[in-house]
Amino acid sequence: MRYQYKTQNTCAQTISFDIDGNIISNIEFMGGCNGNLKAISKLLDGCTVEEIEKKLLGNTCGRRPTSCADQLAIAVREAYDSENRE
Repeated sequence: MRYQYKTQNTCAQTISFDIDGNIISNIEFMGGCNGNLKAISKLLDGCTVEEIEKKLLGNTCGRRPTSCADQLAIAVREAYDSENRE
């Protein structure tokens, strides 16, 4: 399933990715630091929700309380939880 997340307090406006079970792939950021976000997308392709959270959750950018990476960790958890609600 393709999932789109509207970010908060980051330069990237949205993050889109595919989720199959707990595996994340095809991550795309709209806006933000293009080169860095492309690299993050490649490095995390095929990772699980838990792996992404472990690596990125809580990462900040400058004085902001979040970052594009942190927002990705939040987004993949939200997508996984919404897929697995009973």
